[in-house]
Amino acid sequence: MEDILLPAVILGILFIGFPWVIFHYITKWKTAKTLTTEDENLLDELYDLARRLDDRMLTIERIVQADNPNWRALGQDPVETALEDRSERMFEAERSGRTVRRNR
Repeated sequence: MEDILLPAVILGILFIGFPWVIFHYITKWKTAKTLTTEDENLLDELYDLARRLDDRMLTIERIVQADNPNWRALGQDPVETALEDRSERMFEAERSGRTVRRNR
């Protein structure tokens, strides 16, 4: 009896059990790759929220720019600001055709 039962169990596992497990997880992976309607709705809401926040930031920047045109330089590192100003002056001079004396 044991001689028949052991090969039957092994064949059942090989030809029924393993393919069932493999196809089960393949089906799960395929369904997990697609976006559900809930995911699409969440992405739409997040996009709208990000767009509104961006609009608010632009509005705040325009208001602050109107009050203080030099507001960006106030929050920056003075050395970095000086380097940016110097590079902007050099770019403007090169664009206008003038030569620029470089300090070293």
